[in-house]
Amino acid sequence: MKATFELGYGQLEPAQARAFRLLGLADGPDISLPAAAAVLDLPVEDTEDLLESLVDTSLLESAAPGRYRFHDLVRLYARACAERDELPPSERTSAVSRLLDFYLASATGVYAMERPGDRLVDHLEPASYPGLSFENRHAAQDWLYAEAVCLLACVRQCAGQPETLPRAIDLLWAAHDLSESGANSREYETTAEALLGAARQLGLARAEARALTTLVNAHHVGGRFERADQEAEQAILLAQEADDLFTVCWARNARGIIALYQNRHEDGEQHLSRAIEHFRALGNSPGEAAALCNLSRIHLATGRTQSAVALAQEGIAIYDAMGNTMRGANARYALGLALTQSGELGNAADRLQEALEVFRDSRQRLWEGMSLFRLAELDLAARRPAQAAANAEMALTVLRGIGGEWRRGNVLTVLGRALSGIGQTGRAQVCWQEAAGIYEELGSPEAAEVRALLSPVRAA
Repeated sequence: MKATFELGYGQLEPAQARAFRLLGLADGPDISLPAAAAVLDLPVEDTEDLLESLVDTSLLESAAPGRYRFHDLVRLYARACAERDELPPSERTSAVSRLLDFYLASATGVYAMERPGDRLVDHLEPASYPGLSFENRHAAQDWLYAEAVCLLACVRQCAGQPETLPRAIDLLWAAHDLSESGANSREYETTAEALLGAARQLGLARAEARALTTLVNAHHVGGRFERADQEAEQAILLAQEADDLFTVCWARNARGIIALYQNRHEDGEQHLSRAIEHFRALGNSPGEAAALCNLSRIHLATGRTQSAVALAQEGIAIYDAMGNTMRGANARYALGLALTQSGELGNAADRLQEALEVFRDSRQRLWEGMSLFRLAELDLAARRPAQAAANAEMALTVLRGIGGEWRRGNVLTVLGRALSGIGQTGRAQVCWQEAAGIYEELGSPEAAEVRALLSPVRAA
């Protein structure tokens, strides 16, 4: 087999041989034409001609229109050729670095298009190679999810070098929608863990703080709140040491919302108040809006319903002024919760429905599922148990594989209440039994409430 590869490689023109060698360095299962152009540092048109000529030699395969791949054995041979023949050796490092920069610049463009006015893009490592431009947010989303596997592979590949690690971490942060999508959540988490280990090994405090921040998001999405809080605490200390106030802001914001989930309302309010101060000091209005909406939920949990409504409305006003549709949906979600508790069920339903549509359109499965869950809670308050059951069942379907067991327990509890309301007592008991088991395993205080629902008196 090697002799066959040698024969084919030996017959290539110099430009073809260089393309063959360098493309073999990319870790992803395949590669898009624009990404290949970055690896080769050539215009897309010239790259396409080279790649198609390699397809004609059977050394490269056309995986789909605009995408190419090596057979596994051919890739290994191409890498061996790069190790042996690519001179100077720095060309290999430069090729992978250009690919990283291409993904970083493109993912930053996606983030900026999805979140107009968000200041994260101003605090990321600069990319020296340009990325793609997108016509609209849907085109940007399509690119991010189509490239997810290759993008995450590139991030992992660049974790071990101090020259590329900071950019790899910032790429993962810019692409954090992948964490909340469900489809790529586990791969995102394992990638964040790899980056954290690399940053610690290299002793880079700023990189470690940012890697922890990406991991906080992954564990938050997965419902592992204790781990997320510990990592956010570490991120704050390291970011302060590295004078990275931007990371401090987001880590404090994360600790605030996690404290809400853990019923530590005073701690949560302190973290969020500090986050708001920091965001304002940086002139980061979208960050301020995020913390305001999280603070709204703390106020709601502690019985301050009117101030909860006001805080969420303040967040909406900031997002809407910037045209930030996706994060505006998070603010409408928070307002919907506050309005539900204040008894304004019609307005609450409108806000939650608005949020649901945006989350669904943005492929944010976690928040799509949570919006359906909140609509089910609202339906129960409005004495529409059949509709509540339908929304809760949809929420369970959407949240399958994402969100963690605690959130699943919450949905099951509400579904049980809805089923009980339409006379399906047996199914309700099954839901509550599963929810109780989840809460007890997690040591959550909700276990006692659900066990009360299962008592003979309530069941009768």
